[in-house]
Amino acid sequence: MRIFKKKDGGVVQLIDKEEMNEWPIELPLIFIEYIRTKQLDNYGSAKKDVEAYLDEIMTEVAIPRLVSVLEGDDSENIILALTRIEEISKKDIEMAKPIRKYLNYLLEKNDKEIVKLAQAITKNFASAERKKELAQKRKAMHEKENLFLEGKISGEEYAKTRKEYLTLKE
Repeated sequence: MRIFKKKDGGVVQLIDKEEMNEWPIELPLIFIEYIRTKQLDNYGSAKKDVEAYLDEIMTEVAIPRLVSVLEGDDSENIILALTRIEEISKKDIEMAKPIRKYLNYLLEKNDKEIVKLAQAITKNFASAERKKELAQKRKAMHEKENLFLEGKISGEEYAKTRKEYLTLKE
């Protein structure tokens, strides 16, 4: 167990990286992403030390293990890892972010199941990006709508923003 002391007297405990070597290969990446996105802001004065530790886990445990499996020849292990990562990417795409740079390599494999899983994960990333873009366009459209209703912009400008939003939505 790694312990980080906070200035207010509290402590933050995280699992030791040696113990992570026994986890399934995708779990350290998920752990790192979870701590960074959901917990890090709660760690106060220990935040910098925890970030450094997470970087250490990434370079010493998570990436080497993932790369060794994904670039290896054992199709069964690759399929098992990709299946788990694909399920995770359906629920929370942010947790699957670290695998993104390996997807192109996996799409070139000869194994149909590996390619199918890599394509599904790629599709999940594309879908998440589209949702994010749609949310941005929706926000811009609402702002323009309010400005139009207040008489601050022309109908043409509002219509243009509305058209961009509807085009993207389809």
